[in-house]
Amino acid sequence: MTRAFVQPDDLRHLVADQFGGDRRIVALDRLTGGSKKGVYRLRLDDLTQVIVYVWAAGENYWPPSLTVPDDPFTDASGADLFAANHAALAAVDVRIPRLLMLDRDRRYLDADVALLEDAGAVTLEALLARDPAAAAGPLATLGGALRRMHTTLCAKYGKLTAIERGEAAQRRRTEDVIVDRALSQLRAAAVRDPRLADAHDQIAGHVRRLRDAVRERRAYGLVHGELGPDHVLVTPDGEPVMIDIEGLTYFDVEWEHAWLRMRFRDAYPLLRPVDLDPHRLELYRYAQVLSLIEGPLRIADTDFPNRQWMLDLAEWNTTKALAALRHADYPR
Repeated sequence: MTRAFVQPDDLRHLVADQFGGDRRIVALDRLTGGSKKGVYRLRLDDLTQVIVYVWAAGENYWPPSLTVPDDPFTDASGADLFAANHAALAAVDVRIPRLLMLDRDRRYLDADVALLEDAGAVTLEALLARDPAAAAGPLATLGGALRRMHTTLCAKYGKLTAIERGEAAQRRRTEDVIVDRALSQLRAAAVRDPRLADAHDQIAGHVRRLRDAVRERRAYGLVHGELGPDHVLVTPDGEPVMIDIEGLTYFDVEWEHAWLRMRFRDAYPLLRPVDLDPHRLELYRYAQVLSLIEGPLRIADTDFPNRQWMLDLAEWNTTKALAALRHADYPR
């Protein structure tokens, strides 16, 4: 598809309404990394600097995929989700960019738009690479925020908007949702990679054995969904600021920690995690490996600008998925 991104002139009415008619746009930079929405840094002639979110079809690189109907992590994008999730995180004192304006009436663009505080360009990922000692404080603060989220419990799982509307019917157990999700992603990835096609039955059997060790649960914490150090900005005062929050969901906290362990690596213990079910954690870790094969292979078939990075990510996780079969302690 031909993608037409936002240009400075497209925001002139927004700027006039929000900052005054005498303000002028100095720069509008589309930030890299976003694949579902457009993220722009807007700079004005009085040194005001804000972030603009744009939820438009042309900003979303993800092609459709087969989904599990009750998978709460499907289609985690949109202004409605952002608004509900922003309020929920603020309610448990999680530092997020301050929301300055949210337009869901499409007054300025043929898209939903949000204006947010610009919390800076330094990610926790960059700080960890550059100065691990300086990252210790933000990591500890982030760990506290995560504990508040993960001990905020709900008797239902699902997107916050679905729960608020009474649409989060609990038809089955969370681990069964994840198993179906993992097996669906395995089938899709096997079409693209003959190694996965050859190992399909072994991988599926491994997933099911991991699921069999998991005990039932009926209380769910507030989880970000895919929180890595690249989804945390660090202000000049050392505050960690959580971003990309549309995937916020009530779900098993092990899903979050499987992701955190993978993304934070050696820094993960500094987050001081809550107690976890090791069997549930292991199932979710392996399911996420399969997700990080299928998703990158799917988006690599599009015009996503960093295609090779996605292919490398899929290859790395294919190696992990196959290695797990060799190291499993049951006969194959």
